[in-house]
Amino acid sequence: MTLLHKQRFVCLDCETTGLDTKKDHIIEVAAVRFTFESILETKETLVDPGVIIPEESIAIHNITQDMVTGKPSIKSVLPEFLDFVGSDIIVGHGIGFDISILFESAKRSHIETTIHKNKFIDTLRLARLYGESAINSLDHLRKHFNIEYHGAHRAMNDVLVNIKVFKHLAHNFKTTKEILQRLEKPILLKNMPLGKHKGRAFRDVPIEYLRWAVKQNFDQDLMHSIKTEMKKRKTGSSFLSSSNPFSTL
Repeated sequence: MTLLHKQRFVCLDCETTGLDTKKDHIIEVAAVRFTFESILETKETLVDPGVIIPEESIAIHNITQDMVTGKPSIKSVLPEFLDFVGSDIIVGHGIGFDISILFESAKRSHIETTIHKNKFIDTLRLARLYGESAINSLDHLRKHFNIEYHGAHRAMNDVLVNIKVFKHLAHNFKTTKEILQRLEKPILLKNMPLGKHKGRAFRDVPIEYLRWAVKQNFDQDLMHSIKTEMKKRKTGSSFLSSSNPFSTL
């Protein structure tokens, strides 16, 4: 069993034209192979997506059309990046998105890959488990852990911050296996992480909103938290009714 500080990981981040992994395109990708003791290798490149980058995306990552025009296509750089990742455990913040868009990009380019089968650790979910940061965005976690600012949203900057955040979040675990096993189970969230009730404790979210939310396609942690809160209220109502001698009058 490999101890956590001896394990080798690859941290990944992609900047993209949007959030639809089947339709949007990668415009920058960065990867760092590392252990808890050192950075081993780095790899990054801008990518010409062959389409116009939406202004709302530029506002997030500050990568303009001029910056990517003439850069390599994803088809030309992806094989080397996929080889770089290999079979290592992948680390990233909301890493499911990055793995998915790399897989879909490979599929569109007729490039074989098994990246979707790699083991991975999502630091967003680790942050939820940690539970001490009011907001679990990478930038808020950077501030929470007093990590040096490198400039947000460019892929390599985010990767380097993500590695440091990961080390903080993983300090209570001894092995990678422990982390992977814990993340197999859903995590109970304290507050609603999105929507019009974002930031509110689940106990304060109206039941009508919870009834709507439970029918949506949210991630396992949010669905588990919504269902747990609804069950609490149902159990509480049943208890109050059964203990109230006038409840049937």
